[in-house]
This record gives sequence, structure tokens and C-alpha cells, in this order.
Amino acid sequence: MAQIKVFYEPETELLSVFWQVPRKNQIATELGDGVILIKDGVSGEPIGIEVLSYHPGDDRFDAVSVELGQISSMQPVG
Repeated sequence: MAQIKVFYEPETELLSVFWQVPRKNQIATELGDGVILIKDGVSGEPIGIEVLSYHPGDDRFDAVSVELGQISSMQPVG
């Protein structure tokens, strides 16, 4: 089972969520609206996200859905 680590720094308003161990060689890609995707610098595999200017109750999470599992187990819609 995956272990998710969540870090919140109220002084800097930074929320970090990692579902894999942070890497020294990680790279960041801005997705927009202050959301940053953190990826492994070698494989390009997503390992976490950071949310800038985060505060509890932030409405950017109203549309977030997190599912753990394999994509092959998902059924197409329609």
C-alpha cells in the first residue's frame, strides 16, 4: 500500500504531498493555479505535488479526486 506524506508550512503557505520518497534529482513542472507537479528527474515519474499560497479550506481541492490502484483496473466510461 502506498504511504502518502503531507507537509504544510503555514509561514510560507506551502502544502506538499508526496506519494513516493522525495528525490535529490527531482524536477518540478507548473500545472497552473499555483499547483506544481514533482517528478523523478531520471524516470519522469510523478512523485508528489506542491500547492503554493495554500490555506486550510482552499477551494482548489474541491475538484481533486485521488484514487490508488492500477490504471488497467479502470473501466472506460460511455
